[in-house]
Amino acid sequence: MNELKNKLGAPPGTIVYYGEERTDKVRISLIEYNEGEFIEKDFYDLSQCLDLVNPNMVKWINVDGIHDVALIEKIGKHFNIHPLTLEDIVNTNQRPKFEDYDNYVVAIMKMIYYDTELRSEQLSVVLMEGMVISFQEVYGGDAFDLIRTRIRQGKGRIRKMAADYLAYALIDAVVDCYFTILEKIGDKIEVLEEELISDPTKETMQQLHHMKREMIFVRKAVWPMRELINNLERSETELIRPSTDVYLRDVHDHTVRVIDTVETYRDLLSGMMDIYLSSVSNRMNEVMKVLTIITTIFVPVTFIAGIYGMNFDYMPELHSKWGYPLTWAVMIAIIVSLLVYFRKKKWL
Repeated sequence: MNELKNKLGAPPGTIVYYGEERTDKVRISLIEYNEGEFIEKDFYDLSQCLDLVNPNMVKWINVDGIHDVALIEKIGKHFNIHPLTLEDIVNTNQRPKFEDYDNYVVAIMKMIYYDTELRSEQLSVVLMEGMVISFQEVYGGDAFDLIRTRIRQGKGRIRKMAADYLAYALIDAVVDCYFTILEKIGDKIEVLEEELISDPTKETMQQLHHMKREMIFVRKAVWPMRELINNLERSETELIRPSTDVYLRDVHDHTVRVIDTVETYRDLLSGMMDIYLSSVSNRMNEVMKVLTIITTIFVPVTFIAGIYGMNFDYMPELHSKWGYPLTWAVMIAIIVSLLVYFRKKKWL
């Protein structure tokens, strides 16, 4: 909230960090590679990292932590990154988007993961000539371990391709994580559906509300990705080679599948809430039906008991030898007749 107050009235391009307060050092990792060579090192000082940059190799600089505004500004100044881009990079509330500049393109998106509950982390990927710079909100637990392994072991085509393919691989890894998250959510929905059918409780309704909030959270992160990939495909930048376009189309298809799955799960959860409410209503109706039948049965019996409970001096039946058992016989006959009638009407 304080960051928002500081931001109000500030000129465009003012870099203000939004997010949890952090004091740990920002870690910078450098991976350089070509088809025959590979170098990987970690740094806490930008100048040491830049001293080892080899212009003849594809470079991937990964910055773990965006809370150090001074470091982000230094990186932006060295690589000629526009202040508006730097402003978006440190704004953890930034909506996923793609922007095209003269010397670079940038894609800002959300990585989603489970940490006791569903969380998201902002990721910014800046593609330059022969270089990719990625900015992660927090250190550790990212989606890029498989990519690092492929680079280290020289598997696949990543070591044979240029920096634009690396940028595609990072974006594709984020989209693949969406599938993993949706698979876990799908499993939870199946369990919840079985519970809903067998024995729904108040806790079931609470879980349904929680799941709906999670789907809104996922939808907010996933839906803008389709626009991001579309803009990336249509970009006329020379940084993205025609050979990479086919892979971008593939990740676009994956994004559409993720969105379809999100919408399907949202519809399922809405339907499950309707089923729960219908189930509660049906149970209430069953209770009311039983109470109504009981009331209907005892109304005529109560009527008879009320008549003979009146304090009149002259009531012939009161002095009859068979008055009491006959009254009981009439009441029992009424009860049995009503039960038979209800059974015939299938109300019982």
